[in-house]
Amino acid sequence: MHVRDLIQFLGELSENNNRAWFVMNKPRYDILREEFLALTIKLIAEISKFDPAIAGCNPKKALFRINRDMRFSHDKSPYKTHFSAAITASGLKKPSQGGGPAYYFHIDAEGRLLIAGGEYMPPAERLRAIRTRVVEDAAGFNKMRKNKKLAGTYGDLQAEGKLVRPPKGFDPDSPNIEYVKLKSFIVWTETGIKKKIPADLGRDVLEGFKDAYPLVKWLRDIPLMPVEE
Repeated sequence: MHVRDLIQFLGELSENNNRAWFVMNKPRYDILREEFLALTIKLIAEISKFDPAIAGCNPKKALFRINRDMRFSHDKSPYKTHFSAAITASGLKKPSQGGGPAYYFHIDAEGRLLIAGGEYMPPAERLRAIRTRVVEDAAGFNKMRKNKKLAGTYGDLQAEGKLVRPPKGFDPDSPNIEYVKLKSFIVWTETGIKKKIPADLGRDVLEGFKDAYPLVKWLRDIPLMPVEE
């Protein structure tokens, strides 16, 4: 895809985040979104070679809308300033939908490429199930976390939003208690690409996803909670 054009568009959008500008530039957006969709289709096909569960993911549903949900935000800017996609086995990309672990990437207006894998802020029951597995399968969790490729690319799990004290129902002396305090079980890495666009962006994203696979698989082996209608 034309990454420079995408970064340029997103940069201009960040400076003109209003409906009038967006409507005038909608043809540019439509072309860039189709290119981003094509990249996501290619990624799903390639991911499926090492993670067959992804094969049924609907690429159109994997893409996030550019419109922001402003209902509970003080920021009333109508549009996001990044293109993003979450590729999951369930086809559901939002944690609140019970979609399970995802491969996620985005490109933003600053020319940053973020590649991630895991579950970001899963709902309460799902989070409890993950935390319980961290304790009950301490050896398996630690083996996954220390996987050479996973640790080499991402370091450790992200600690954003980590609790100060153990969550209710967990003994402070439980195995891996510091990880039980996490609210998300996710890894990510961020690279500035504005000055040097990767020769093959899709390949770089795919390699990041391959390295995140041990975490995705470990999480997927924890049964998903049924989603209430």
